[in-house]
Formats: sequence, structure tokens, C-alpha cells
Amino acid sequence: METEKHQKAINASYFSIVGNAALAIIKGITGFFGNSYALIADAIESTTDVFSSLLVLLGLKYSARPADENHPYGHGKVEPLVTFAVVGFLIVSATIIVIESIENIQTPHKVPKPYTLIVLAVIIVIKEVFYRFISKKSDETQSSSLKADAWHHRSDAITSLMAFIGISVAIFMGKGYENADDWAALFASGFILYNAFLILRPALGEIMDEHLYDDLVEEIREVSHKVPGVIDTEKCFVRKAGMTYHVDLHVVVDGKITVSKGHDIAHNLKNVLLKEIPDIADILIHVEPDDIEHS
Repeated sequence: METEKHQKAINASYFSIVGNAALAIIKGITGFFGNSYALIADAIESTTDVFSSLLVLLGLKYSARPADENHPYGHGKVEPLVTFAVVGFLIVSATIIVIESIENIQTPHKVPKPYTLIVLAVIIVIKEVFYRFISKKSDETQSSSLKADAWHHRSDAITSLMAFIGISVAIFMGKGYENADDWAALFASGFILYNAFLILRPALGEIMDEHLYDDLVEEIREVSHKVPGVIDTEKCFVRKAGMTYHVDLHVVVDGKITVSKGHDIAHNLKNVLLKEIPDIADILIHVEPDDIEHS
């Protein structure tokens, strides 16, 4: 089901697509006429960003589908899978930049035009603004794929900064430094690969149901202790699926009450948790009597 969070993430994704497409065109044209391969390499990365943002958009729309017979836990796990694909785009773009940079370093060419620095300075500011905007939206929605998209903007800002430094060296140092922007593009590819790792790590933890949600567990326990009939809480396992969470919780109740009463307490607890913590999509509660030893 498409929630307010999903819609917010989808809108942010549209913003990324339009922004990346516009910047890719500007970089490509400026790099071609301004004799700067660093800018052309930057345009290549922005082009891959467009496709990766499209992939993020499709993933967000798919993850919003409600649970069905074949997917009783919903479709949220598609988000980290999309993140893996985004990482793949980053690796491909970094590889292309490395290959083309090495070829250009070995090929004599003209010094980049000075106006390319102005274009790059503007692009760096724009991409950093894009990063901060998309990153904020990813935090608000807890979307791993949107977080990956944000890092794409940050990596683009870094490659543009490297290009700015390289072109500056080529222009101000003059003859013999024509390839400085190519070296800058080569250096930037290393940052892209490092960002790819930063994106991959949390997505891998999500797909493997790694325990990463101590704050949420603490909140679940605090809310549970306020529910009448709940003596204590024991095991609490949380796994993320897209922008929501699925929880397994063991609660301790009076061992002398009836099974029916224990069921009522668990049912009431579930309703309270779903109301108080909207990010929980579903919760499975196991009831334990307080007259046995727990571990």
C-alpha cells in the first residue's frame, strides 16, 4: 500500500531523475566544446545516475504494493535489491571512467577552456544541494534505495570537484599539464568505488536481516510495559522490509491467567504497538508465563 512515506520518496526520486538528466547534458556539452575529458567523464556518471534513479523509482513503486498470497510480508525487500543494482551502476561508471582516463592520459590533447571551471563550480554546488535534499528525504522515509540515490549525488559532487582541481592545474600550469583533468577523473573513480561500498554495506545488512535497530527495540519495550497485563518483555527481533519493520516479540504475562486472557493481552499489545509506532508493518507476539525460568 502506497503510504505518505512512499509518495515522499517517489517525489524525491522524480527530482533526482530530472536533475541528473539536465546536468548530464550540460556537462557533456561543456566538456566536448571545452576540451575537458574530466567533464565528459562526469557527464557519463550523471547519465548512469539517470538510469539508477529510474531503477530506484521503479523499486519504490513496487515496494509500495500490499502483501498478497505469494508475498505475505509485502514487497519491501525489493528496496535493498534495487540498492545492489545502483551499486552496480556506480561500479560500471567508475570502470568506464578509469578506462577512458587511461586512454586520454596517453593521448595528447588541448588544455581545457577556462569557462569549464565556472560550469563545474555551479555543478558542484547544485549536486551538493541535491545530495542534502535526497539524503534528508531518505532519512525521513527510511528508504535504503533513496539513500543510495543520495550518495550518487554526493559521488557526482566529488567527481566534479576533482575535475575542477584537475582543470585548474591544466589551465594555470600550462604546457605539460594538459592531462591533469584526466588524472583527476581517474582519481575520482576511486571515490566512486568507495561510495559504492558505503551504499552496499547497510543494504546487505537489511537483506540479511542483520540486527541494526536497537533504538526501535527499546521503544517497543517501553510501549509494551505500559500495556495492562504485560509483566515484562524478552526476545525482540526486528527486520526491515522497505520503509517498514516486521517484529517478533516475546512478552511475559501472569502464568495463572487463562489462555484466552493471555490471547487478549497479546492482541491488545499488538494494537497498541501498531498505533504508537506506525513504522511497524506487522508484529508477531509470543506469550510466556511468569512462573517459568526465561532466558
